[in-house]
Amino acid sequence: MEGFERVVVYGVSFDVTNKQPIVLLKVEGKNRFLPIWIGHPEAAAILMKLQNAELPRPMTHDLLTSVIGNLSASVEQVLVTELRENTFYAILRLKSGGDEIDVDSRPSDAIAVAVRTDAPIFASTELLESNGIEFDQEIEDAEEIVKEFRNFLEEVSPEDF
Repeated sequence: MEGFERVVVYGVSFDVTNKQPIVLLKVEGKNRFLPIWIGHPEAAAILMKLQNAELPRPMTHDLLTSVIGNLSASVEQVLVTELRENTFYAILRLKSGGDEIDVDSRPSDAIAVAVRTDAPIFASTELLESNGIEFDQEIEDAEEIVKEFRNFLEEVSPEDF
């Protein structure tokens, strides 16, 4: 897709300075990551699904996913589009019949829906170039990448973006 690169949810971590959750997106096939500061409820929603936690009742993102499906629509993809005034923006792209419907969304909510529907996630190439973190060497060990990321977090704040 022109102007976007496919990313996957690499994990959710916490900014040790201000205890703010961060979802870490990794560009497929590259050693580039995009950290997005998110809220605690959204972090929990993403982690619950990634860990296949079973809940007795649907959470908000489960409800939204169910509503979309019951309206004969599907989640086609999530697009993380930009960072403006320290706020990330995303689009939840739905398909209903032959129509595409773009819904403005916080990235955290869109990602929480994407992990429930297996929808692909894309980040703007421009956003990745200006706000992505690229490690010099390929890091295959998950613990090593988390260590590198924690070192980065100790030196950065949301205002840096």
